[in-house]
Amino acid sequence: METYRELNTAMPRQCESLRDEARRFAAEVMRPAATAIDRMGDPHGIVAPDGPLMQVFKAAYGLGYHRAGIPAQHGGMGLGGIGIHVLLEELGWGSIGIALSLVASTVPAMAVIADGRRESIERFVKPFVECRDASVIGCWALSEPRHGSDHFLVGGDEFRYPTSAAQLVLRTEADGCVIDGRKASWVTNGGIATHAICSAAIQPSKAAHCFVLVPLDLPGVSRGEPLRKMGQKEMNQAALIFDNVRISRDCIVKGEGFEQEVARMLALLHSAMAAAITGAARAAYEEALEHSKRREQGGRRICDHQLVQERLFEMFTEVEACRALSRATMVYNWDSAKPSLENAIAAKSFCTRTAFKVVNEAMQIFGADGFSAGNLIEKLFRDIRMSLTEQGVNEVLALAGARRLIYGP
Repeated sequence: METYRELNTAMPRQCESLRDEARRFAAEVMRPAATAIDRMGDPHGIVAPDGPLMQVFKAAYGLGYHRAGIPAQHGGMGLGGIGIHVLLEELGWGSIGIALSLVASTVPAMAVIADGRRESIERFVKPFVECRDASVIGCWALSEPRHGSDHFLVGGDEFRYPTSAAQLVLRTEADGCVIDGRKASWVTNGGIATHAICSAAIQPSKAAHCFVLVPLDLPGVSRGEPLRKMGQKEMNQAALIFDNVRISRDCIVKGEGFEQEVARMLALLHSAMAAAITGAARAAYEEALEHSKRREQGGRRICDHQLVQERLFEMFTEVEACRALSRATMVYNWDSAKPSLENAIAAKSFCTRTAFKVVNEAMQIFGADGFSAGNLIEKLFRDIRMSLTEQGVNEVLALAGARRLIYGP
């Protein structure tokens, strides 16, 4: 029985079929696969070509979900902000880890489109949007072993003039470029991606950076072990290592305007995170509501106790608040030529904190039953907790947002 009602009447009617299709996909494909992956002990099996994660990716690509953020003129779904939000909320309901993996797969194509060079779009974007079997998967490699949330402090000295040297560097040579170094173990899709958009320091400068698009089948590229994690185990993450990898100059996506491009991409990705985590919060609320109708305590259903009723309604309100803020932010940032990073940070921080509050309340309603391994609410608790540090720790992101409010972009 569906326990959640769509109360936002601003959703265009043409998005209803997208929502219904995505809701079925999330329930019938994503959630069963995510549950199975969560119980697997060996993360290598997760990324196997015939494993459950790749099966979900292939099904999602078949529906075109990897093209959700790509403009129609470049072969994408042509969804506006509200359509993307509708899709990501449903996918986040099914699995926050897989939902964010699909978002990550799109980032290199989005960066190339923003760069605007026709040859690069033909070379990198066209094969991605035409792919239907998940044989072309992207990733965004930003953080490094010595650099984490400081890479998200756009506009500050920590970002522009880091005290610790960059661990991926690019040097130009007469016949091309060479990149050398590594990215952190937290690269989403790092173990399954076919190409990566990477930030790199340009030698010999200590401050100049650029983005480079690197096919991951080049000589000198290797990957770290699949990361073992507490939650979101269905999201593959692994380090990328580059040992004097030679690339052509046209793989440099952004030199001029690097900082502005990081801010733009983070605004879009934080907005996407807020939308997907809203779906996960909704899943936790729905699980708690259904459990309260089944579980009896003191001779009656626990949903008949007033304290439980008050808690359920507070959770419902918090999910609605997440949807209102994340949807407004998504519409503004994806439909605007100048996305607002501070608005996106506010949405990401608020929605992840609120989602964790919702799932924590859900655990209280489940009581001892919620702590049993294999229980969906226990998995949601671990998955949502991860979101408080993904794409930058919320406390550090708040500093970046406050800096922009005080000093401007």
